[in-house]
Amino acid sequence: MVAAACELVYRQGVVGTTLAHIAQAADVPVGNVYYYFKTKDDIVAAVVQTHADQLGSTLAELERRYPSPEARLKALMGVLAERADETARYGCPYGTLSSELAKRADGSDPLAAPLMQILLDWAEQQFRALGRRDAPDLAVELVASYEGSAVLSSALGRPELMARQARRLEQWIEALHT
Repeated sequence: MVAAACELVYRQGVVGTTLAHIAQAADVPVGNVYYYFKTKDDIVAAVVQTHADQLGSTLAELERRYPSPEARLKALMGVLAERADETARYGCPYGTLSSELAKRADGSDPLAAPLMQILLDWAEQQFRALGRRDAPDLAVELVASYEGSAVLSSALGRPELMARQARRLEQWIEALHT
């Protein structure tokens, strides 16, 4: 059910996704959704947690596979560029969800920040490992640049913008290290 919710929330947004939609996508009776998740907010929290777990797994895999922080940062840009077509269609799954949650009528949702914070913290850690004292600022620049290109790619329906930005960010990372 959570996998179906993740997919629907990504494609339709939180507001556009109902518990009935989730039940239909998961091929279960709607009562089953209510059994596990009492409210839509419970589902949204599960979606955020699932995305956080997936993002954490991706970043941990980069830690295992790549020996240097520079290689890990560049590999992250490669992972993001691989999703260019999907990003151009639906936006960044993390940024789009975070942005939607931040605009809730009752004020910024505490669930809005964790996904962006995971990316920022990880990028900062990589820049610190490169010996950069300005690691927090560089992390913000990296994440903001990626998220901005995701918004542009999605708004314009142009996945090539993501690919170009990923290459530019890889070059930027190389230049920071030299």
